[in-house]
Amino acid sequence: IDSVVLTPKHSGKRTEKVQAFVIHHMTAKWTGKRCAEYFRDTPSRQASANYCIGYDGDVALNVEEENRAWTSSNYYNDCQAITIEVANETCAPNWTISTKAWNALVNLCVDICKRYRFRLNYTGNANGSLTEHRMFASTSCPGPFLHDNMNQLAKEVNARLDGQTVAPTQPSA
Repeated sequence: IDSVVLTPKHSGKRTEKVQAFVIHHMTAKWTGKRCAEYFRDTPSRQASANYCIGYDGDVALNVEEENRAWTSSNYYNDCQAITIEVANETCAPNWTISTKAWNALVNLCVDICKRYRFRLNYTGNANGSLTEHRMFASTSCPGPFLHDNMNQLAKEVNARLDGQTVAPTQPSA
């Protein structure tokens, strides 16, 4: 974690064991710290995330892991999921992310999976341990780039959990 920018925008302690992720995209080319500051400092924006990952790969803690962030528009899901906002490198229509942001996302997921003892399972719906904002709300978040690379994310994280050396990658656009 490169910075801690905590927001009071959360629902307090989780009521469920951490066993999933919800991935989002910022729709902005920001640092993780800038995204966390935006969540903290914009009263009209009733949103937060456990972590914000910048285009440059920096990671900011925005809501402590033991607390439920206001992220996926689904109370139960947010109680069991670590929520991660990832900065974009390009805007519409593809909303790509940088190699540095991708590698920070993989590293963060590996760390959290190890600590909470679960693996990534992307099912394409809300039943997996790797989910997307679009599965819980009427939105296109996390955009086509991250959506198209969810299986790759699960593959890389699980390979690292299995002790395999996985070279940093840039998923395909």
